[in-house]
Amino acid sequence: MFDRLLSFRDVGETMMFACLGGLLFGLIGVPAGYLSGSILGVACAALAGRPMRVPVPMMQVLLVLIGISLGAVVTPETLRGMATYPVSIGVLIVATAVISFVGTAYLRAVHRFDLLTAYLAATPGGLSQVMALAIEFKADVRAIVIVQTVRVVIVAIGFPLLLSAIGLGGETVQRTIGGTFEISDLGELAVLIAACTIVAILAYKVRFPGGLLFGAMLTSAALHGSGILHVVMPWWVAYTVMMFFGAVAGSRFAGTPVQLLLRFVGAAFGSFATALVITAIFAGLLVQLLPLPLAEVMIAYAPGAVDAMLLLALALNLDPVYVGAHHLTRIFLVMATTPLIVRHRISGPVQPDAPEKPATPQRPFED
Repeated sequence: MFDRLLSFRDVGETMMFACLGGLLFGLIGVPAGYLSGSILGVACAALAGRPMRVPVPMMQVLLVLIGISLGAVVTPETLRGMATYPVSIGVLIVATAVISFVGTAYLRAVHRFDLLTAYLAATPGGLSQVMALAIEFKADVRAIVIVQTVRVVIVAIGFPLLLSAIGLGGETVQRTIGGTFEISDLGELAVLIAACTIVAILAYKVRFPGGLLFGAMLTSAALHGSGILHVVMPWWVAYTVMMFFGAVAGSRFAGTPVQLLLRFVGAAFGSFATALVITAIFAGLLVQLLPLPLAEVMIAYAPGAVDAMLLLALALNLDPVYVGAHHLTRIFLVMATTPLIVRHRISGPVQPDAPEKPATPQRPFED
């Protein structure tokens, strides 16, 4: 009984630090601040020796809710936008593949990451999606979170400065995720959650890679993209889920030596530089082929968080359908291919590489 009370206390303390960090970053306007601030708050507490814990059942619920929120981004207009930009989206797909594999090779050769950790750290997908896969496949979550988070921060902060420097800047605007909630939406929201949860559980039961997240996301995307449902998660639920899920990553920083932390930060900057060069090459090629605005292509191809990139698109008066279609394509491409690549190409025949993992041993997934 006493151990259970201690566990509840640890979870409560973890969520407190997650909310403090997330609210601080979110309210001051940091792009993707509710997630990155939560990670930072819990990570600092974990590095200071506090017992940061997120129970597995809670994390599984968060995965389903995140999948529902991601799928709700899809609209009929977005799907039509995807069909309108076949060449641009095709170039993006090739660029994403090149970034993933070149980034993996860089992290393996220079920073001695194991193959699985290097691939997930280099994959230009959303932080929450990649993090969920890292946890499921027992990769080095701390290394992946640091590399991915630093990349998101660089993109979110650096791109507005870059666009402003070349005369394409705009005033910052605030945009919220989720939506307002009306009592009349309760029935439709219940249908959305029930349908996504059922498919997510089925995908999980049949051991589909990333089943909870991927099943919920595809179901939500199908319902929203077809126009059957229009309701989205209430904004306060979306923000809470984002902050709580950030705690999952932040708790993995426990026991990380400062020297190892600095090493991961160095790997993050190096992998971002690699991704930036590849992105610039493909974006420059596309601008030469099609009469597209440079700013739109840069924002659409940037390996950053979706909400931050759409925020910048709105602030710069760019086409949100174009930008949204490309980032949505990137997310679905990563979510559809990464589990299959990890299972059939990395986790299988490349198993002997596992001893190269540079980080200290991770706590069990069931902690």
